[in-house]
Amino acid sequence: MASPAAATTERIGDLLMKEGLITREQLQKALEEQKQNGTRVGYNLVKLGFIQELELTKILARQYKMPAVDLSKFEVDPRIVKLVPAEIAVKNLVLPLKRDGRTLTVAMADPTNMGVVEDLKFITRYDIFPVIAGEFTLKGVIEKHYESNDIQMSALLSEIEGLDAESDVEVVEETAEEMSATAMAAAVDDAPVVKLINAILTDAVKRGASDIHFECFEHDLRVRYRIDGALQEVMRPPKKMQPALISRFKIMSSLNIAERRVPQDGRIKLKMGKKVIDYRVSTLPTLFGEKVVLRILDKGNLTLDLEKFGIEPQAEKELMEAVQNPYGMVLVTGPTGSGKTTTLYSCISKVNSIDTNIMTAEDPVEYNLFGVNQVLVRTEIGMTFAAALKAFLRQDPNIIMLGEIRDLETGGIAIKAALTGHLVLSTLHTNSAPETVTRLLDMGLEPFNVSSALNLILAQRLLRRICGNCKVRYEPDDIELAVGKLTRDMTLRELRFSQAAVDGLALRAPPDVQPLLKGVTLDWKVGQLPYFKGKGCDTCGGSGLKGRQGAYEVMAMTPALRKLILMNVGAAEIRDGAVDGGMLTLRMDGLLKVWKGITTFEQVCRETTA
Repeated sequence: MASPAAATTERIGDLLMKEGLITREQLQKALEEQKQNGTRVGYNLVKLGFIQELELTKILARQYKMPAVDLSKFEVDPRIVKLVPAEIAVKNLVLPLKRDGRTLTVAMADPTNMGVVEDLKFITRYDIFPVIAGEFTLKGVIEKHYESNDIQMSALLSEIEGLDAESDVEVVEETAEEMSATAMAAAVDDAPVVKLINAILTDAVKRGASDIHFECFEHDLRVRYRIDGALQEVMRPPKKMQPALISRFKIMSSLNIAERRVPQDGRIKLKMGKKVIDYRVSTLPTLFGEKVVLRILDKGNLTLDLEKFGIEPQAEKELMEAVQNPYGMVLVTGPTGSGKTTTLYSCISKVNSIDTNIMTAEDPVEYNLFGVNQVLVRTEIGMTFAAALKAFLRQDPNIIMLGEIRDLETGGIAIKAALTGHLVLSTLHTNSAPETVTRLLDMGLEPFNVSSALNLILAQRLLRRICGNCKVRYEPDDIELAVGKLTRDMTLRELRFSQAAVDGLALRAPPDVQPLLKGVTLDWKVGQLPYFKGKGCDTCGGSGLKGRQGAYEVMAMTPALRKLILMNVGAAEIRDGAVDGGMLTLRMDGLLKVWKGITTFEQVCRETTA
């Protein structure tokens, strides 16, 4: 391969004009753009849409007698990317592509820069084989694959650059005492600290994160967002900023900045433009500093329409009938972060009317609901769930919502309330609806009280949705099916699906999937039904998944189930009785969503049990 030094020195603009690919006027506009932003002519020609990048790359490859690569068709191995430091890649627009023995293939925007090639050889200890890549695409791929502090921080800071901090991002509730604390801690009000914290808080909301994790390690700081249930690292601020950043979080949430030995809980209310966002703040002392976790409570994202959560029509009908009863108990169960509180809020919104007195005891109160009397549980001063519930019964309630039934005292009062003309809604931390019954009995509650009080139990999980932009149909292999305890020849009848579930299979399925689900019967085999996954694209960040969907196990109390509870049988017998009555287990509901093209088989196997 000839060295770039031996290549022709004819300018790229003249070459493109000679080939008839651009006009002189287009070249002149690209040169004017170059004077303004300092980027190369070729980059500006592509940016302005005057030439396809692939055509430009071919001309450059011919000019410099070097091979070219189309990055849009190239899968970059993250392990190879790590061979070149982020600051080198960003500064010089280089990207390692593949390693073959002692040779490292590197994509470059400027093949004439042999000094960079020598630097890369020294840094990586590999022989460098340079190839030409389109600068426009190369920049995007580098930003995608490198989680560089410079890229992340400058991108975040640029988003709030020029904003008026007083009007666009401001603490809404701040008292005179808090202002004096702020004045005492002037060191944390330096512009870089304030800008970075504001940038993190606003960026997390824009990206749809539910939580922000700020973590301290021996030599590093790390910021991660939880998006669609999965944590993603977004940046690593300089370690020297740690004390100021933590103190800034504490001041904003009215915490004691001098206390670093015990956990603290607070709240931040920020105004971002016209929107007000609540952040629930928790600090925890760790080995190398305090970890700060912020739960984002954006009322604008609160959806109270159960249909949009993905609940099956029959299950939704049973739930609505249960919450519209004048008395009894409805329990929602599942692990932390599975959307239990949102489901309860949705139920309350359906029955919230001018002639109904609704009272809630929550720890903490996540969203303010108009027309609902919400009480914050504070265990440290004796305001427990049981104490709140006792007080509620003297407040003439129609509907009572408890954040959680944690002990025998709370459970006993809740059941008595449900049996004396009140509708009680609450949550438990159990894995399934049938196990909730055994948990109540294990607490010490009497089977006849539990049997009489319960209207319905709902267990739920959150499954990640397939990205609609890159969804494709595929055939799972036998090994993948075996993970979910399925075989290709199993029928829906053998899996104990009800006729109603099969009849409604096409309901609420995406339009492109509905034709595939026509005429499904209980005798259809697992291998006959459609399966989907995401290939990965820019929309979903390459994961193939975007957004979340609920999976629901709704167990409405029937005479047969009440009889089983009175007999004090185990969870397995209660589940079998409920399934015989047409209930969909979490796994069954998840499988319906797989065949509807909403989620993946892998997600269902990960979040549910057979």
